[in-house]
Amino acid sequence: MGAGHDHGTAGAKHRGPLLAAFALLAVFMVVEGAAALATGSLALLSDAGHMFTDVLGIGMALAAMTAARRADRDPQRTFGLYRLEVLAALANAVLLFGVAIYVLIEALRRFGDPPDVPAGPMLVVAIAGLLANVVAFALLRSGAKESINVRGAYLEVLGDLLGSVGVIIAAIVIALTDWWYADPIVAVAVGVFILPRTWKLARAAVRILVQAAPAHVDVADVRHRLAAVPGVCDVHDLHVWTLTSGMDVVSAHLTLDPAAQVGPVLVEAREALHDDFDIAHATLQVEPAEACKQTTW
Repeated sequence: MGAGHDHGTAGAKHRGPLLAAFALLAVFMVVEGAAALATGSLALLSDAGHMFTDVLGIGMALAAMTAARRADRDPQRTFGLYRLEVLAALANAVLLFGVAIYVLIEALRRFGDPPDVPAGPMLVVAIAGLLANVVAFALLRSGAKESINVRGAYLEVLGDLLGSVGVIIAAIVIALTDWWYADPIVAVAVGVFILPRTWKLARAAVRILVQAAPAHVDVADVRHRLAAVPGVCDVHDLHVWTLTSGMDVVSAHLTLDPAAQVGPVLVEAREALHDDFDIAHATLQVEPAEACKQTTW
């Protein structure tokens, strides 16, 4: 691709916000977990569990980014270790599924015999957790649009933020009415909210791992656009996939008209991929042909 063609990941530049969010949430995870055990609140335990997955997920995201950056120095890893970012996102999704399912099962058990939960400590800890999640949410919001890894952490923090709001509501309801069912109900609501978003994250990660074409790219359109480049009479062995967040890749064989010049054809084909599909990473192999079958309309 010439000068400036590199394999930098979209998530690497968001390492600073991830570090800040990691440190903040790790502190409040310990506080909230201890408070959940002391008060017996399932809603608080649910929120602490989600915060644990936040801390673990962000830690994996940071580890993946660090490994991917260092892998660039190994000539045997021609694409680095960029797939670690996707694997970390998938692991985050699995963790979220596990926490949500556990909370749902425990909530159903508690509906039969809801325990007494002290509303005061529950409310104080929930407000502190909410503030921590708001800060972490703001730190990760912009990066979630560019990196699937950061998006995983972002979704976890979003679930925590809403969980903290739910715990606050449950604590107020319990304090005013002594209706203990508010605690497991909020826990179930948090689990139900986060499951569809977790499924979406897992599906996106698996789509990358099986090397399916990006959802926003129509492979037929790519084929037609390359075939429309002057001098190209056939396009075959076309593959479009995503290596990691922000890195879509194309490889294709182009059969050329005998009169075509290789240089101009490659330049125009690469410009077409970049301008029409936002694909900057392309490997194009040109093949001569004795005769070119002309397109008929």
